[in-house]
Amino acid sequence: METQLLEQYVRFLQVERSASPYTIRNYVFDLTEFLSFLHRNNVNSVEEVDHKVMRQYLSWLMDIPTAKGSIARKLSALRSFYRHLMRENLVQKNPAATTGTPKLDRRLPSFLTESEILEVLNSPETTTPQGIRDRALLELLYASGLRVSEIAGLNLENVNLETREVRVIGKGAKERLTLMGQPAVSAMAAYLKEARPRLQAGKRTDALFLNKDGSRLAVRRFQYILDKYAEKAHLGKKIHPHLFRHSFATHLLDGGADLRVVQELLGHSRLTTTQVYTHITRNRARQVYMAAHPRSKEK
Repeated sequence: METQLLEQYVRFLQVERSASPYTIRNYVFDLTEFLSFLHRNNVNSVEEVDHKVMRQYLSWLMDIPTAKGSIARKLSALRSFYRHLMRENLVQKNPAATTGTPKLDRRLPSFLTESEILEVLNSPETTTPQGIRDRALLELLYASGLRVSEIAGLNLENVNLETREVRVIGKGAKERLTLMGQPAVSAMAAYLKEARPRLQAGKRTDALFLNKDGSRLAVRRFQYILDKYAEKAHLGKKIHPHLFRHSFATHLLDGGADLRVVQELLGHSRLTTTQVYTHITRNRARQVYMAAHPRSKEK
């Protein structure tokens, strides 16, 4: 029964919430773990879960141990799951609604410097279709600030090189426009003219970025591509697609961009989500000042 409820919830996330595959994967993992916990503790259904069971679940997570951020994510998944069950009149209460989330340690997003970004962007060999594609992909990733799932889902019709605009369907099925600079436009033009037709190999597809078999490039492939070029650029650090998004926002604010403009480009529904990047720029300004100003150091 519980497995069927989870399957129904996944369909709800896919159809009505337009959740990304990454989000769905995390929710399925967290909820499957919770249902297994119930089974081990002789709780026979999700209806039987109360505040006592939730406290036991939290204690178990802390004993494993589990990071505070992961606990917060799991509780969020449970709240959403139970809200869905209540809407479908399958349960009468949401036991996760009043369960407190552990206070998170505030961590600032990491980002790449402009020189590090340039090293990665210049790494692909543009003598092969895959190299031309990868250069375009990396340029777009940095120029637009798009999430990797958003880029993977782009079709040809979503990109307008003349206006330098990319139309994307983001979280919550919300449509927004983001922009590209000339380097990204040039890289995209080269990809569309020289590389994509060769990768497509006669297949019919509207997907923007293709793999070597002519199919849509999968989200999980993006990490492999970044790992490859991070190593080639000798950065000496692990990079991930979201690091480009963090760098995009940080560099815009460093350049004097208005916070609400950055919010719109990132597709954040709340300004407070974007404001975390102002802490990065203030911290960086302090570091630069302390290192450069002749009167900044104590005598």
